Amino acid sequence: MAALHTVDGVEGGSGEIGLILSNSPTGDTKRPQFGTRFLTDPRQVFQHNAWDNVEWTDEQEEAAKKKVLENSQPLPPEKQEEYDSRANEYWNDFYTIHENRFFKDRHWLFTEFPELAPQCSLNHESHPGVSGTDDSQQNGLDQKQCRDFDNCDFPGSSATYRILEVGCGVGNTVFPILKTNNDPGLFVYCCDFSSTAVELVKANPEYNSDRCFAFVHDLSDVEANFPIPDGSLDVIVLIFVLSALQPNKMQESISRLARLLKPGGMMLLRDYGRYDMAQLRFKKGRCLSENFYVRGDGTRVYFFTQDELHELFSKAGLEKVQNLVDRRLQVNRGKQLTMYRVWIQCKYRKAS
Repeated sequence: MAALHTVDGVEGGSGEIGLILSNSPTGDTKRPQFGTRFLTDPRQVFQHNAWDNVEWTDEQEEAAKKKVLENSQPLPPEKQEEYDSRANEYWNDFYTIHENRFFKDRHWLFTEFPELAPQCSLNHESHPGVSGTDDSQQNGLDQKQCRDFDNCDFPGSSATYRILEVGCGVGNTVFPILKTNNDPGLFVYCCDFSSTAVELVKANPEYNSDRCFAFVHDLSDVEANFPIPDGSLDVIVLIFVLSALQPNKMQESISRLARLLKPGGMMLLRDYGRYDMAQLRFKKGRCLSENFYVRGDGTRVYFFTQDELHELFSKAGLEKVQNLVDRRLQVNRGKQLTMYRVWIQCKYRKAS
């Protein structure tokens, strides 16, 4: 499934200005990142491409709710079934048409998710089940760790730090990780619903089968097997992918992923928030169910609240580390247009 869609105009968090994440009802506090640009004078709005931590007025919030309500009449069941049964076809067509031309570098990736950056000693000390450099390690293979699994022939079985990205698209998270993180014990798995996307990942000259394994996987099919055993992953990454699932399949999908994590392992998510510009742009006849829509090319998208995501992760047995909303005002200075973006970022940990 796609990590980003062209209809939304710009990738969540891809700007070089950085992120300011606002206070949330879940108790998280604001924390500055590498861009702290605040709009204090509305007359200056077109002086920069984006503004951080833009809080909405009550009037804006009410207008957004009204807009969503106006366009919330769901399509007939037979049309919804068609979009569900042909989902694979729509995503394959999407990647066939666009390949990787529409993606931007994710400048924010390692700032927001330092768990993906090189920090070998920290990782190996802080993640249960990962050994350091004792005598049982031979050529990167931790023999004790291997004995914990029934099958030591799975890809990356000799790794000491394992990351999985679900919904990898054409690799715009995977390849920055491989390029930036030179930990010799690192192994990265990546999967996508679209076989076309996975083929593009494997065809990339930066794809290295010694450090990475790409495979086709349907996240919504909880009976489908992963090529890695339960309890083997340090980090699972979900970037603009959970929103592509049918809402009634999200809980089982997250719970299945949680079983892949080691004790102390982390699940990282960034996805669309409620009343994001992309949601407000949908016209009548595009709604599948409440806050769930189909785009013109047949791909689908859901818009979350923090509480919804917290419930999904908590029911999967994960503990909250972070659950924040990022509100940004992005500006098209050429066309004198303003675009209000809303994204949610989460980190949830499996108990040790």
